[in-house]
Amino acid sequence: MVAPLNVGIAGLGTVGADVVRLIETQGRALAERSGRGVRVVAVTARSKAKKRGLDLRGIAWAKSPKALAEDPNIDCFVELMGGAGDPALSAIETALKAGKSVVTANKALIAKHGLRLAAAAEKHGGALNFEAAVGAAIPVIKTLREGLAGTSVNRVYGILNGTCNYILTRMEQEGLSFEECLKDAQRLGYAEANPSFDVDGHDTAQKLAILASLAFGTKVAESAVYVEGISSITPEDLKAAAELGYRVKLLGVAVRTAKGIEQRVHPTMVPKSSSIAQVMGVTNAVAIDGEGIPPITLVGPGAGGGATASAVVADIADVARGIRAKPFGRPVERLRDTTKAPMERHEGGYYIRLMARDLAGTAATIATRLAEQKISLESIVQRHPDGVDVNGAAKKPSPVPVILITYATSEDAVHRALAAVQRDKVISGRPQVIRIEKN
Repeated sequence: MVAPLNVGIAGLGTVGADVVRLIETQGRALAERSGRGVRVVAVTARSKAKKRGLDLRGIAWAKSPKALAEDPNIDCFVELMGGAGDPALSAIETALKAGKSVVTANKALIAKHGLRLAAAAEKHGGALNFEAAVGAAIPVIKTLREGLAGTSVNRVYGILNGTCNYILTRMEQEGLSFEECLKDAQRLGYAEANPSFDVDGHDTAQKLAILASLAFGTKVAESAVYVEGISSITPEDLKAAAELGYRVKLLGVAVRTAKGIEQRVHPTMVPKSSSIAQVMGVTNAVAIDGEGIPPITLVGPGAGGGATASAVVADIADVARGIRAKPFGRPVERLRDTTKAPMERHEGGYYIRLMARDLAGTAATIATRLAEQKISLESIVQRHPDGVDVNGAAKKPSPVPVILITYATSEDAVHRALAAVQRDKVISGRPQVIRIEKN
């Protein structure tokens, strides 16, 4: 008989507690699938007295994460504390240097110290599994690292933050402002009290950096990701997008270009016909374009205790099976350096919304400035006011919304053209610009 895999868990919050329950309820199935039993033998958390609804009798309580990592009775150290530094970092390093395998859901730690930890895992022979760090129950890590090992990936992109997708969905469906939807998301527990990490795109950037490394064999570098959040998006933009056959999503996009790997996070217009456009609410999705295969889209819950715990237990099962895949699909020494691609060089279609002043020659001036930068337009939509107020009197001239959809052009060309239009004083306020991602 093969001895059971002894697991130690650091962190007993929502996810940690669900992992303990899953291992308990799925014990027989795990043993059948893995070829050996899996049991939790030790845990640690900030508070031993906290009520968790768990029966921890017979399970040892370690005084600290590092003490748990050093425990000779555990084979697999599971880190569910979070945070990009200690105590998670030092505890994981301690476990890896002792030859133990590690499972973590900590995207911040992997994005910042993943290479260092992967090198330790390779040197000492343990596994470093982090499926739950990106997309929770969506098996995108294994898909890129193992399922597509024989495929050259050209692009990986997706909706990687449920908070932002929920907000944009509500804004589109109910015509509400960003601020109104954010307050509702906070009330429902979808957004933190300080939501900036999510809505400003940084959560998505950490996840994208990990996916880009797996997809393209580059070193994980969150600093190489261009980041832009969703707070500037208005109901008017979402309405215009819908009329033009698009939907706005916060996407993380990593794509192979002639100039290198481009990594970017920003609000993006996607065709309504695309699979990504159908993903609403807090759901996540990742699409992968590879040589010789049709596009693959993985959709599912990207957060939540149950979904994250499911991915953690799947990683534990791989450890029990004896699987020791390279954490990033290649030896760390084979991963290539990557630098931040200047967004000025990005090429694609653009949505531009201008508030054009009601002046003679405004349209001609705008067209001239675009033509000077060799920007071709796919469509132009102008909103015409009715011309009278509620009392039937003629209204004073006011700026008119003009919406432009460009053919593929460069980011730099768009900014130069719009800067010239602003200098000409034929528009009011700042132009709204949203990039378009084709299927």
